[in-house]
Amino acid sequence: MLDDRSRLLLKALVERYIADGQPVGSRTLSRASGLELSPATIRNVMADLEELGLIASPHTSAGRVPTAKGYRLFVDTMLTVHKEQLPTVQIRPEQPQKVIASAAQMLSSLSQFVGVVMAPRRASVFHHIEFLRLSERRLLVIIVSPDGDVQNRVIFTESDYVQSQLVEAANFLNSNYAGLAIEQVRERLKDEVDRLRGEIAALMQAAVSVSSEAMSASQDEVVISGERNLLAVSDFSGDMGNLRRAFDLFEQKTQILRLLDISSRAEGVRIFIGGESQVVPFEELSVVSAPYEVDGQVVGTLGVIGPTRMPYDRMIHIVDITSRLVSNALSHRQ
Repeated sequence: MLDDRSRLLLKALVERYIADGQPVGSRTLSRASGLELSPATIRNVMADLEELGLIASPHTSAGRVPTAKGYRLFVDTMLTVHKEQLPTVQIRPEQPQKVIASAAQMLSSLSQFVGVVMAPRRASVFHHIEFLRLSERRLLVIIVSPDGDVQNRVIFTESDYVQSQLVEAANFLNSNYAGLAIEQVRERLKDEVDRLRGEIAALMQAAVSVSSEAMSASQDEVVISGERNLLAVSDFSGDMGNLRRAFDLFEQKTQILRLLDISSRAEGVRIFIGGESQVVPFEELSVVSAPYEVDGQVVGTLGVIGPTRMPYDRMIHIVDITSRLVSNALSHRQ
C-alpha cells in the first residue's frame, strides 16, 4: 500500500507526464505536487515507486514516466472526472448505420483520437428462407431477416436433393419457425427430427447452422473514424513502428471487436491500458469504452482509442456523453 505522500507524488507525476509528454524529474515533481519536500526525499519516493513497478526511467532521461501499472492505479483510485463544457453535440434519431457513423465521427472529433463503434447486435432471427440447387450436392441458402437484410450462403450436402425436396424443407421452416431466434429453431428441430424424413431433417439442420453463421457474420461490424489523428500525436509520429502497429490493429478489427465485446458486459465506462494485459495488444495504446442501449437493453459498445498518455478524465466524459446520445437516438428512432 502506498502512503499519502507517495500517492500524491504518483498522481502529480502522471498528470504532468500526460500534459507535457516528457519524463518528470524530481525538481519538476516537487513544483507540481506542491509538497515542501527536499529533492533527495522525492528521489527516494520515486525510487520506491519504480521498485513497485508504477513508474520507469527511460534510458535517455533522468526523469520518470508512468508504467501501465502506474496508469491503472491512477485511473482506478486517483482520477477525478470534471464535467467540462463540451461543444454542443447531438445525434439525430435515424437508421442505425447513420447513427453509428455519426457517433464514430463525434468521438474522433471531440477526442482528437480514434473513435470506434460496434454496430448494434440484433437477434439472430430469420423471417424467410429459400434453397436453390446449384449443382449436385451444392445448394444456395437464401436467408432474409425481419428487417429485410439478405444473406446468401453456399452449402455442400452429403445427399443430392431435387428442387421439390428443397421447396418442401423451406416451406416447413417458414411455416413453423419464421420469427424465432436461430437457437430456438435449433432446439425445436431436435424434437422434430424423429418425425421428419431423414434427408429433410439433415437439410434443415444444415440450414440452421449456416443461418446462425451468416447472421453472426453480418453483425461483426465496427465503424472506425479518425485514424489519421494519430499522425499528430507525438507518441506515434516519432515512431513509425508504433504507428504501423496501430494501423494494423484498425485494419484487422478482430482485436477491437473482442475488446468492445468485453466492454459490453460491464456497466458504465471502462478503461483498457496498453501493456497491462493481452486485451490491448501493445503498450502505446489505451481504450476508453462504454456500452450503449436500445430501449434499456445493451446492444453494442463505443469508445476512443488513443495513446496511453491521454487525458483520461476528458475521454471518460466524451465517451459517457456519446453513449447516452447513441442510446437516445436509437431508442427514439421512428
